[in-house]
Amino acid sequence: MFVLFEEEGSFKAGTVLADNDSSLQVENTRGKRVKLKRANVLLEFRDPAPADLLARAQDAASGFDTDFLWSVCGDEEFAFTEFAADYYGHAPNAAEAAAMLFSLHAAPMWFHRRGKGRFRKAPEDILRAAKVGMEKKRLQAEAIERMRAELVAGRLPAEFGAIVSRLLYRPDRNSLESKALEAACVDRGLSAARLLLECGALSSSYDYHRQRFLFEQFPEGTDFPSYEPPVVPIDLPCAEVAAFSIDDATTTEIDDAFSVTPQPGGNWRIGIHIAAPALGFARGSPLDAIARRRLSTVYMPGGKITMLPDDVVSAFTLNEGSARPAISLYLDVRADLTITSHESRIERVPVVANLRHHDIETIFNEAALTKSGSDFPWKKELTLLWELATVLEAGRGKPSGNGNQVDYAFSVDWEQDTPDGSGAISISPRLRGSPLDKLVSELMIHANSTWGKLLDEANVPGLYRVQGGGKVRMATVASPHEGLGVDCYAWSSSPLRRYADLVNQWQIIAVLNKTAPAFAPRSTDLLEAMRVFEQAYAEYIEFQRRIERYWCVRWLRQNNAQVYEATVLRDNLVRLADIPLVIRMPSLPPQLPGSKISLSVVGSDLIDVEVDARYLATLAEPGLDAREEAEY
Repeated sequence: MFVLFEEEGSFKAGTVLADNDSSLQVENTRGKRVKLKRANVLLEFRDPAPADLLARAQDAASGFDTDFLWSVCGDEEFAFTEFAADYYGHAPNAAEAAAMLFSLHAAPMWFHRRGKGRFRKAPEDILRAAKVGMEKKRLQAEAIERMRAELVAGRLPAEFGAIVSRLLYRPDRNSLESKALEAACVDRGLSAARLLLECGALSSSYDYHRQRFLFEQFPEGTDFPSYEPPVVPIDLPCAEVAAFSIDDATTTEIDDAFSVTPQPGGNWRIGIHIAAPALGFARGSPLDAIARRRLSTVYMPGGKITMLPDDVVSAFTLNEGSARPAISLYLDVRADLTITSHESRIERVPVVANLRHHDIETIFNEAALTKSGSDFPWKKELTLLWELATVLEAGRGKPSGNGNQVDYAFSVDWEQDTPDGSGAISISPRLRGSPLDKLVSELMIHANSTWGKLLDEANVPGLYRVQGGGKVRMATVASPHEGLGVDCYAWSSSPLRRYADLVNQWQIIAVLNKTAPAFAPRSTDLLEAMRVFEQAYAEYIEFQRRIERYWCVRWLRQNNAQVYEATVLRDNLVRLADIPLVIRMPSLPPQLPGSKISLSVVGSDLIDVEVDARYLATLAEPGLDAREEAEY
């Protein structure tokens, strides 16, 4: 005796070894013995042999026309043996009955199961909807396969054109395009970014990193929406000064300038002048919405994304040859550099020169201050401001910067093509703490601290940078900044570039004009502005760090040197000597922090932004000071 039964969703057949009424001992076609409840037996038969039955039934089942079976089937529930008898016109043999069972079971869309070996035809409307769904799945499968094949062949499917960023940075795993991309990546053994780069969806590895940032932070794009032009005030009094600014060569948002005016008795009137876009548009205006959406200018090697539109920047930036609206802080300074009083004004400031770091630092530096060098325009003013900055720094009890720390200037020549894409990178070191650095930083610290106190004394809230216990945060009330050694520090000196400074400028203007402030005390909107600014500003800084790391790797590939020097930071972490790049070196033997080593670069990756380097030799071990410098 043989039986046909269902086990774990599939049909099996076997030989009965023992019949215990309610259960059977059965040996299946693979020789395995199983205990089977009689209720689970679908068919008992004597021939053919179990393996032969399964083969013949499966072969016969493939020849059935499922639509025909559904059309001739009655509406009532039925057993497969009954339907087989109707179909064949005679009592079916075991192979015919099993073939009908397999066919009905394989067509759940047409026939719904109602128990062991029992079925009922699907209602016509349900079957029609199911067929539509099945056809849709078929077409989707064809589309996935077509797109997969195109990607594997190095061609970008037409469907990918507008959604490449979403596929790369926030893929929907259920979308057809994502499924096709995943399948193609498996076939090619490549990541999505590398495959799409190969297919021309990305112009370069740089495009991959920049587009990620834009996708996350500027999903609507970097174009500005429509807005009403700012109203540049023309009825402000014009200051009787000759102001000059000090900035990098690429700076277009010139926020600050200085003036030095002699006074009787060898005294001086020092002016710190800050561009005043807050005079041109109000809180709640379309331009405010733009600035609040962007929150800060985003800087990156070879470009930037400004917080404000170019025409707004042009109207308020402190360009030479113009008198621009500004908030001025005047310091009355004695000949011995003692500050006797200060005054804030809203006015137009004539700017007569835009000095640039690369021009001035070669002639105004430590050597020029300690030796009698040749004269040059603005030497007297710069020297006086530097002397005042030194006094301000001593008064704070905190150095304005780490003179041993090196900053790096990144410059990208987009006109020059390289094997890695457009743009040749140059990276130049610049020692922090130069006379110009101290001059600018100390006067800005003094202005931001003074205006912070002005807001606090007027009981007008602002956005402050606060440091206590080593932690830096933002607050809406005045609190000490221990790192700077000041009672309060309100960012106010970069209103063209930072929303926090723009907010504080509105508040300062209200205090000076004795009008209602844009943000009242305990304003929830001010708290929200602080929260979103702090978050966005941190993300922008992190992007700048990441993209500078990318350009460092590009620099290594472009430089193509065999040997580099580096400083050991800790464990297998080292910092290269020529560029601000920190990498891990698994091959590094135990070294003291601060040790100087040589290494060779054997590979790099512009997508993962990693460098594969090999240790060559230890050049020098550190002294105590060098070990401390290496810590970071």
